[in-house]
Amino acid sequence: MTIGQILNHDFTKGSLKLYDVNGKQTYCETSTGWWYKREYNTNGNQTYCEYSTGYWEKQEYDTNGNQTYRETSRGYWHKHEFDVNGNETYFEDSEGLIRHSIC
Repeated sequence: MTIGQILNHDFTKGSLKLYDVNGKQTYCETSTGWWYKREYNTNGNQTYCEYSTGYWEKQEYDTNGNQTYRETSRGYWHKHEFDVNGNETYFEDSEGLIRHSIC
């Protein structure tokens, strides 16, 4: 059962959309039952999203808002490290790519 079904949403008036207290869209559902949901951290960065198809993503961020990690339901992941100026200093992913930035 979807949220639209639970709330008995009238889809003739459009998709069901829900928002958090900061105005970020956290849920959307169409009349076909397709949906996605999103979660955000206190800085407004998306930390999780999931789709009715089963696909999902997780993200992590440092205190400066730089994405430091991303993982998907398909098994792919990557991680980054940044210096104090926000420049990427390291990158690695699940496919074996490793990149060090020294300049």
